[in-house]
Order: sequence, then structure tokens, then C-alpha cells
Amino acid sequence: MPTPGMPSPVKALGQARPSGANMAPQARCCSPAALQRRLPILAWLPDYSVSWLKMDAIAGLSVGLTVIPQALAYAEVAALPPEYGLYSAFMGCFVYFFLGTSRDVTLGPTAIMSLLVSFYTFHEPAYAVLLAFLSGCIQLAMGFLRLGFLLDFISCPVIKGFTSAATVTIGFGQIKNLLGLQGIPRQFFLQVYHTFRNIGETRVGDAVLGLVCMVLLLVLKLMRNHVPPVHPEMPPGVRLSHALVWTATTARNALVVSFAALVAYSFEVTGYQPFVLTGQTAEGLPPVRLPPFSVTTANRTVSFTEMVQDMGAGLAVVPLMGLLESIAVAKSFASQNNYHVDANQELLAIGLTNVLGSLVSSYPVTGSFGRTAVNAQSGVCTPAGGLVTGVLVLLSLDYLTSLFYYIPKSALAAIIIMAVAPLFDAGIFGTLWRVKRLDLLPLCVTFLLCFWEVQYGILAGTLVSALILLHSVARPKMQVSEGPVLVLQPASGLHFPAIESLREAILSRTLEASPPRCAVLDCTHVCSIDYTVVLGLGDLLGDFHRHGVTLAFVGLQVPVLRALLSADLKGVQYFSTLEEAEKYLSQEPGTQPYNISEDSVPEHKVALLKA
Repeated sequence: MPTPGMPSPVKALGQARPSGANMAPQARCCSPAALQRRLPILAWLPDYSVSWLKMDAIAGLSVGLTVIPQALAYAEVAALPPEYGLYSAFMGCFVYFFLGTSRDVTLGPTAIMSLLVSFYTFHEPAYAVLLAFLSGCIQLAMGFLRLGFLLDFISCPVIKGFTSAATVTIGFGQIKNLLGLQGIPRQFFLQVYHTFRNIGETRVGDAVLGLVCMVLLLVLKLMRNHVPPVHPEMPPGVRLSHALVWTATTARNALVVSFAALVAYSFEVTGYQPFVLTGQTAEGLPPVRLPPFSVTTANRTVSFTEMVQDMGAGLAVVPLMGLLESIAVAKSFASQNNYHVDANQELLAIGLTNVLGSLVSSYPVTGSFGRTAVNAQSGVCTPAGGLVTGVLVLLSLDYLTSLFYYIPKSALAAIIIMAVAPLFDAGIFGTLWRVKRLDLLPLCVTFLLCFWEVQYGILAGTLVSALILLHSVARPKMQVSEGPVLVLQPASGLHFPAIESLREAILSRTLEASPPRCAVLDCTHVCSIDYTVVLGLGDLLGDFHRHGVTLAFVGLQVPVLRALLSADLKGVQYFSTLEEAEKYLSQEPGTQPYNISEDSVPEHKVALLKA
């Protein structure tokens, strides 16, 4: 339980760096700093202390009591047998211990990844395990090639739209278990139709128990948020009561599941069972074996190539969304707790977790926001807390699986609904309306299409975001100042899609006027131009020359000046300041332009050009 005097790592993960001042240059390529970047455990393990061990053990136990019931519930979301949730819950704990750059993050099954698995694996464990292996390979390749920047092209509105749609899909998908309904299809629209159609078949026992579990989870969560911090000067009895309340509220999932299982077992003893139970769970640890590269059905053998074709877009959607979710969680908690995470190293950690997890029948996993929050609130100091969590999951697989039989599905449904409810960000619509209304378009496109097919929603939302971005590049805002001399100032950089828009804006206000006017192009905000822009500017200069007027340039930055010099454009005149350009074009004596040739470039820019 965290206290005001809680120790915190002196060397934050990813920040411990030897100076290297006394190292020979040839030795720096294999320096301790470089090794620590690839194996972050080396940054904090030498300073590990008993006080850290205490806090890590408490945090690991808290996360373990959270992940076990959640893993059973998420297996239901993934449409897999319950043991596969537990198979997916421990490998990330051990891999992240060595490779993770965040002390808070916990890897394992999540609601969103479980939903994606259900979409792309046809409720077949073999497909889910192979998807974990292939997703891990893709994530590892992205990490080694340092392709983490590709995730930046998926905008926040797209992520929010997908997350909100997934929350609705997952939450509504559990209504059937909450009410004890049978034979409800998994496709969202059919699910909505059949749920309302069969609402009269609700099992009273499941409905009452499910609602009671939801109320208990909500009350315990509210209590957890209002537990005051413990102070050393408090009496021992008060501190003990605080510790008991904190433990009960933190492990609320395990507490509620245990309560529901005990109620179900009590009815089982009497010979009457009013609940739909989880049923038989495979006992023991999962066997270590290669992922299935083919599947034998009753009629034929499905080859590896056919399995890959069947999973289709899932091979892109699952690894990318897994990376997005995990890195977003890691960066969020790193910002809150003032340390740094390495995105490319996180790719390697997640990728290796999925590859090794596939050897023990895991489906794809990622960072969990809810369990990471539990980890941070429990005062975790290093990723060593994950070892305790992993061991707890393994012990439950080895010794407790027979007890999972009595867990009512309505209780697991309550856990899932309460876990995903905070993921729906209703405020994002109002925020985007105030900040930039156009961002509502990719948000709504993603949100609506994800109810049809996840990959179409994400792809369409990303394309809409890209079109919005490209439109701003192709049609940059232009500040126009009217006067004796027309001054046009692009508000952003100039790239090839923008040259026609710029040409039209200039010609319509100068050469098409009567009489034609001189103009100044203020390039203060233009830091680079490409060859198409250079050609377009050359054509503009020729048009101005034929009409007997001048197009002058102001505020040319070094990369732009270098490009114009290299193109050897004729008749380019530029000035250091706008005032000089206006004086010259107004035929005031004493002001002369710089002509574009290296001999006429000011000395300070010549030095920059040659740098």
C-alpha cells in the first residue's frame, strides 16, 4: 500500500546513462548505456533495494488478484475457452521484467485485443495462437527497423472512435451473459436484434447476481478512490483498517468473483443451479510447443497459407492496435510519474511477449490501462512487480482451475462491463467541437464503421484524417496585405500540391488586375520547397516579367535559398526585410535587391549555405 514515504527509483527506467566521458570512442558502440537501452533491467537492477522489493511485491499481488478474474472474463470476449485468458496473462510479466522501459505497465489480455481476436480467429484457439505469433513477429520487425513513427499517422480522433466503438461492442456483447440469454450471435447488429427479441427469456438468477456484482464493483471502486492516504502518526488500529479497506477495494474483481462463485456453489450443493456457470477449465500449466502452422478439421487440413489468408486484415490491425494501446498506456503513466519510455524498445518488448506467448498458447496481448493503474497506485517501483503477478497466475493455473467451474458467467460479464465503461470518452465529442470541428469527421467515421468491420473503421478513419492533413498541405492558408504593393505570406510550408493554389492566389490579385501590380512573397514561414514548387515559382517569375512588373521575395530561409540557387532561376529578387521590398517596388531610391547568385548572397547566408 503506497505511503508518503514510499521509495521511488533514483534512476528512472530509461534514464540511467553513464557519462561515457572517459571511454575511448571505439568502445562507445558497446558502452553500458547502449546495453541498458536494449536491456533496461541493467539500469535499475544494480540499485535494487529491500524497500523496493516490498512495494513491488504488494503491487504484483494487487495486479495478480485483478488479472486472474479479468483473464477468465476476457477469454469470453475473445470467444475462447477460459483457460486461454490465463495462458495469455503471465508471459508478458516475465518478458517485460527484462525489456520494459516503464515501471508501471503490465502486459496481458485486454478487452479491446480480445474483441479483435474474436473478429479474426473464428473462435478457434489455433488461429488465436498463430495470430499471437505472427503479430509478435511484425511488432519485433517494427522495433528492430525503428518503425514506431508509423503509429503517429493514426490520429487521436481515430483512436478515440475505435476505442468508443469497441467499448459499446464489448459492453453490449456481455448483456447476454448478464441476463443468462442463450443462442445470441456474436455479430454486433444481430446481437442487438436477438438480445431485444429474446429479452423475455432472461434468467432471473443471472440478472440479479449480475446486477449485484456490478453494484458491488462500483461501490468498491468509489471507496478505492476515497481511501485517504496512510500517515505514520496514525494509530496502528486505524492503519490496519485502512490497509484492509485498500486491499479489498484494490482486489475488488477477485473479491466479487469469489463471492459469486461461493453463492453458485451453495446452490449447487442444494441441487438447484439458477446461474449459467463458466464450466470446466483445463487444469494445469499450458504445454510448451510451437504455434500451430496448420489445423486439421473433420474434413481436411487447413494449411498455413490458408490460415494467413483467413485472418486477412487482422495481421495488420491486431499488431498495430496492440502497439498503439500499449505505447499510449506507457507514455501516459510515464508523463504522470515523470520518467521516459523508449517507444521502439516497447515494440520489442511487446513483440517478444507475443512470440514467446504463442509457445504457451497465448493469444495477442498488449498493455492494460486498468491493471497499469492498479500497479501505479499500489506503489510499484520497478518491473519486478510483474514477476509476482506472473507467478500468481501460474499458481492459479496449477491449483485453482477446478474452482473456476463455479464462477457464474454473469459475474464475469459484470467485471467486463465495469472494466470497459471508462474507456468510452463521451466528452471527446464536445472537446473536438470546441477545438476543431473538422476532427469530428474521422472520429464519427471510425466510430460508426467499426460496428460493421473493425478494419474498415480504422482504415476509413485514417484515410479521412490523411485527407484532412493533405488538404491543409495542398491549400495552405495565405495572409494577404493589400496596399501599393501586394504582400502574400503563406502560413505554412510550400509543397508540390500547394503550388497551383499559390499561383492562382497571386495571379488573381496581380496580373489579372488592371493595371498589373507588383507583389511580394513573404517566405518567413517556408522552411523548405521541392522541385515542383521551384518550377512553379519560375513560371510565375516569367509571367510577371512578361507583364512588366516584379515578383520579389522576402524572408528566404537557407534551405529555400539553396534550392533557388541550385535551380538557377532567372530574375529572382529578394530582400532582407519587407520594408526594403516595399520601398524598392514603390520606386523609392536607395534600396537595391539581392539577385539570386552566390556572389550576391549576404555573407552570413553564404556561410550557412556552405555549412
